[in-house]
Amino acid sequence: MAFSTLKSGRERGFLDGQFLIAMPHMADSRFARSVVYICAHSGEGAMGFIINRAQPVKFADVLLHLEMIDQNDAIMLPTETREFPVQCGGPLEPGRGFVLHSDDYLSSGSIPVSDDICLTSTLDIVRAIFKGSGPRRATMLMGYAGWGPGQLEAEIARNDWLNCPALEDLIFEGALDGKYERTLASLGISCATLSAEVGHA
Repeated sequence: MAFSTLKSGRERGFLDGQFLIAMPHMADSRFARSVVYICAHSGEGAMGFIINRAQPVKFADVLLHLEMIDQNDAIMLPTETREFPVQCGGPLEPGRGFVLHSDDYLSSGSIPVSDDICLTSTLDIVRAIFKGSGPRRATMLMGYAGWGPGQLEAEIARNDWLNCPALEDLIFEGALDGKYERTLASLGISCATLSAEVGHA
């Protein structure tokens, strides 16, 4: 599913608002040891964001690229703004930024993903974050992950992914190291146990 097909007010699919956790034998290196937050799932496919992959681009780089600040302003940015999290959201449209955020911020471009979390990809939220008037909790993601009709269901049936309800704290947690293990631990599963069970269906 392409991001461009994601609409506000759509009917939610059964994987909307769920985590996908890559199984240890995941063959696609782009998703190895990844945790993906699914934003939309329907007969047209699915789309979501990897939430545990580092991104070399910093928020100051985004502001500079958008010409909201210059190099002198970048040096003077408050620590909170300078350290605003930017992650690699997936292999599709990696040059495009998206913001997952709490529902206390809404604009005309915001799309509710769950009862508490929204997705916005317009410049107004970047300006709001820069000015300190953005959402209470948020993270920026460069690119996204997408699946065509039936593709994700086939991968789940092949045992490539575990799925479980998403936890907001894990979505917005800035510490990426160990997030894969912490997500598994939220299900009462250790990575070692999971590895040992692969192939023993």
